[in-house]
Parts: sequence; structure tokens; C-alpha cells
Amino acid sequence: MAFKFRGGVHPNYMKSPEVPVTVMAPPKQVVIPMAQHIGAPCTPLVKKGDTVKMYQKIGDTQAPVAAPVHASVSGTVVAVEPRPHPLGDLVMSVVIENDFQDTPELMEPLTPAQLKDPEAILQRIREAGVVGMGGAMFPTAFKIASGRGKVDTLIINGAECEPYLNGDHLTMLGFPEQLLKGIELARIAQGVDKAYYGIEKNKADAIALLNSHDPAKYGVEIVPEEEIYPQGGEKMQIKTITNREVKPGGLPAGVGCCVISTRTAYAIYEACYEGKSVVERIVTYAGSALAAPVNALTRVGTSYEYIAEQCGGFVKTPRKLVLGGPMMGICCTTLETVTVKGTNGVLFFTEEEDRTVDEPVCIRCGKCINVCPMRLEPTYMYLYYKKRDLDMLEKYHVTDCIECGSCTFRCPARMPLTHAFKTAKLMLQARAAREKARAEAAAKEARK
Repeated sequence: MAFKFRGGVHPNYMKSPEVPVTVMAPPKQVVIPMAQHIGAPCTPLVKKGDTVKMYQKIGDTQAPVAAPVHASVSGTVVAVEPRPHPLGDLVMSVVIENDFQDTPELMEPLTPAQLKDPEAILQRIREAGVVGMGGAMFPTAFKIASGRGKVDTLIINGAECEPYLNGDHLTMLGFPEQLLKGIELARIAQGVDKAYYGIEKNKADAIALLNSHDPAKYGVEIVPEEEIYPQGGEKMQIKTITNREVKPGGLPAGVGCCVISTRTAYAIYEACYEGKSVVERIVTYAGSALAAPVNALTRVGTSYEYIAEQCGGFVKTPRKLVLGGPMMGICCTTLETVTVKGTNGVLFFTEEEDRTVDEPVCIRCGKCINVCPMRLEPTYMYLYYKKRDLDMLEKYHVTDCIECGSCTFRCPARMPLTHAFKTAKLMLQARAAREKARAEAAAKEARK
């Protein structure tokens, strides 16, 4: 059965799964950032002038929380230098001039015996550069390995509750058997007997299709879920599937759960059965600046400027570029930025979709409190953010905010709540870093 979590909202989903997946022609040049995961960035393994093949590993690191990166085209390395990253920084990147041959460098598919070996599966997941492709980009091999001995429940996140986004739904419809095999591999690697696949009921066609492929044969149970945002949040999926709650500051493994996304499970299948590294994914392009929504299989390292051209250009001048969905996505300031493994959507919005107002005033309606799935009090958190009272922000658990955007969506005054809480958490991190530096300096002085 599916349990319910507290709060949540019902935005207009604006989905377009009926728009078929097209294959976007790769650009003349791709820019592959060395940071496409949470953790230490990779070190480039190639230099200017090198010839590389598609799927070839071009960046890696010995850091435990990391995943290698690979070339999404074959061609010649023309630069290894900092380039704009979706998170806003300049990140060391490998720039490849495309020879349009797509000459592959595939890994050997795992043997039948290796497909039953947790260690072999885990090693392949790592070598293929698989990360959380729902947007978080946490290295999947590390996530599974660190949960061994703690996790008794594997959950596959198929909610895809963010408006506009269609990639997971289309993956279910296009590759149901491959997807179930990928989930089976993740289940074996995690060391559990069963996996639960939570899918919102608005994807009834995908639920029926997956059930027709006998998911029990792969150790998978499909769990239809209610349509409510943020059903796709990791903590919400755990509550819905198991009725367990991740405590403030805790991790899913702390309640015996591991959650991976639909596209991540499919990437595991490709890595183990086909020897493919992660170099492409289905991305949704939408927003009123575009003539019509597009769902396209897109190579990692493709610039947003090129994407806009391939989607037919702009019918209106875009005012805001959002990476991801409109609820949790981040704003981008340049079309030079490129897609990465975690890019599931790029939204080109005009001023018609801009809800911001000048100097908004809270009317104390309490609607933000009612919809918060984490049981927080956004009204007070925002008040202490405005006062820059970091101690009170900690007291009101601002760090437990999952930045789902439900409070901002429901606020009739259009208060920039989610943005404020993101900034507040950065302020707390900066204070902690300053205090740590002072303590280290004092300890160093004491040793003299």
C-alpha cells in the first residue's frame, strides 16, 4: 500500500509525454565539465590535441565520493580549461571538437555470472560514471556501497512530480524491460530481495506496461502513488512506500532505505548489459519562449544556445532560464552553459511566467505552514532570515528545508521563501566555516 506524507501542493503539471522522444543531433563542439556529481571534481585524463572516442573516460579521481566522466562524442580535444557550469561557477572542463563519427569505446558487457555478483555490478556502476540522474547527481556506487548492512528496502523513484518534466515517464514507456533489469541489478548490488517502484497514478500507461512485463520476476513491486507534489522527494518516497520518516539531519540509510531514480536504474542497465557509460539522457525543453515542448535524447556537454536553435529558436524573448523543473530548478544566467548528467529539463520562460513582485509583504495566512512536507514554519524562518538571525534560523530548523518550493508556490503574497531558505543555509555554512577556521588558528597558535 502507499502511505501519505504531510503537506504538499497540486501545481499544473504541464506534462507532454505524448510528444515523442527525438534524438538531438550532437553539436560541433561539446564541453564536458569535470564536476558532474556531488563530491570532489575529477582530474582531466586527456590534454589538448588528444583524440578521444565516444564513451571514453576523460576524467576521474581517487576520492571516494565521486564518479568519472566520459566523452559524449568522438573527436579531438581542443581545450582543457574552466567553462561555465550549471551551478554558476567556472569548472574545469574538457572541450571536444566533434568528428561526427561517434567512434565508440565501450566496456565489455558483464557476463551472466557477473550480473549476479554484487561487487562486479558495483564496480561497473562506478566505472560507467552513474550518478543520481533525478538531479542530485550523488555517485550511485558510493550510495549503494555505503548503505550495505543498513538498507533493507530499495526504492525506485518514478514519481517525476515536477511540472513539465517527462524523461522518466518516457523511459518507462520506451524501455520497460531494460528498466526492470536495471532495477534488478541495483537490488542485487544493494543486497536486498525486493525493490519497490513508486510511480504516480497519472502515469497509468507506464504502470500498466511495467506490470505486463512481470516485475516480480525481477524482484520488483510497482506501487501506484497519489498525485501530489513533492511526491518525488526522497524523504516523501520513503514515507509513502514504508511509512518510515527520516529524522532531521538523518539519511535514508538511517531508516533502512536507499532511493534511486528511474533514469539512474536505466543507466545501470546500459552500463552492465551494453557497456555504455553515461553520456546522454532524455531532457525536456519547454516554456513559453519555445514554440512547443520538446523531449530529446541529448548528449552531455550540449550548450543551451545550441539546444534553443535545435528546438526552432525562440518565439518570444526569454526572461528566465530554469534548469530542472519550475519548483526546484535553478536559474541560469548564460546560454553558454551545457547539459550535465543531472539535467532533466531546461525551461525557457518569458515575463508572462514571472511571478516575482517588488517588496512582497507576508499576510500571515499560514498557508505555507500547511503545505510544508517537513513540518517547518516558513513564516518565522523568513522573518529571521530578513533579520539575519542565524541562531534563530537554526532553532527553526532551516537546514531541514528540502527546497521543494511548496511554500513559495502556495504563498498568495508571492514571498521568495525558497530562495531565502537556500541563502540562509549558505549563510549558516559560511559561519560554520569561519568558526572552524578560527578554531584551527587558535589551536595552531596554542601549539607555538
